[in-house]
Amino acid sequence: MWRLQQWLQAPGHSPADIHGIWGEVVARIYKQQRDADANQQRLQSTVDYLLESFASMRDGVVIVERDGGIRWCNEEACRLLGLRFPEDTGQAISNLIRHPDFSEYVRAGNYAEPLYMYTNGKLKLHLQIIITRFGEGDSLLFARDVTERVKLEQMRRDFVGNVSHELRTPLTVITGYLDTFLGDTGHLPDNYVKPVKQMMLQAQRMESMLKDLLWLSRIESEEQLEKPDKVNIVALLEELREDLSESHPERKLVMELQSQQCVTGDYRQLYSAVSNLVLNAMKYSDPDSPVTVSWRQEGNKGLLSVSDRGIGISATHIPRLTERFYRVDDSRSSITGGTGLGLAIVKHVAASHGAALQIDSTPGSGSCFSLLFSDTTDCGYCK
Repeated sequence: MWRLQQWLQAPGHSPADIHGIWGEVVARIYKQQRDADANQQRLQSTVDYLLESFASMRDGVVIVERDGGIRWCNEEACRLLGLRFPEDTGQAISNLIRHPDFSEYVRAGNYAEPLYMYTNGKLKLHLQIIITRFGEGDSLLFARDVTERVKLEQMRRDFVGNVSHELRTPLTVITGYLDTFLGDTGHLPDNYVKPVKQMMLQAQRMESMLKDLLWLSRIESEEQLEKPDKVNIVALLEELREDLSESHPERKLVMELQSQQCVTGDYRQLYSAVSNLVLNAMKYSDPDSPVTVSWRQEGNKGLLSVSDRGIGISATHIPRLTERFYRVDDSRSSITGGTGLGLAIVKHVAASHGAALQIDSTPGSGSCFSLLFSDTTDCGYCK
């Protein structure tokens, strides 16, 4: 026993030369030690391999412990996030990355969607932050520089907005002359009347498209701005019903208003989104079929739905419906006169108001488009 004790107090040495039952005890302990050492070496090799892989990544990688302390980060994370390694080991990451959006993101603990934030330090960057949990509460934080992508997207928006604005003037001149010709058809040769009417129809369609493009460009530019106003959804839907009763008196619009709650946002944008959904429902459903608009509470969330009994949409098309100019059927769009921008406007209005756009449709049975607002509030005084 004394020799066993001496051996255990001096790890790393060969086992003591002991026979009998104590020899078997020593042999078992020695085997367990070797197995433990081998497992530790394998684990350490795996950890080293992972850290080498993370170190070579172009994205910033930070391993965050359960209590929020930094355990490890690569050089790119130091550059993008202003961290120092190994000096910042053990420091709370929320204390080192002083950005209100990041603090709120970490505090909420909901990492289903990535965080996009703009840094104001020495490097003015647009970053995409993705956090993934692993192990017993630890986290992996990935930081990606998306500055160039944001700049390209802004250039695209500016281009579309500028071109749309510049095209309005010549198009106004064209429609003005066409309107003059159509107002005096008696002096037009008979074979010119139909072509001029077709030209006027396409010019009006282009005007609608430019109007939608400019409106979409404005929504995108204001997407990140704070919207402090309270919008009374019931009042908005009542106004929409009045407007549609004048423009589409033949259509039946059913309102199911089960909530008096308001949402925080922009009245014009929300009106535009809902009107687009209702007009789409009217376009792609039978004239005798009603369109139903409902507003109700689901917990602390608000659900605004527009449903019809129309032709419906195949599931293969639903993921792309909100793309600009995406057509399920080109021939159908030419008949209805749509610009292909209505659902793109709805998508951006939803994103601007922290709402989720949900689409449920079955071919031949109709469609239901819903806006699920993450938070509603008592109206009090609101628009």
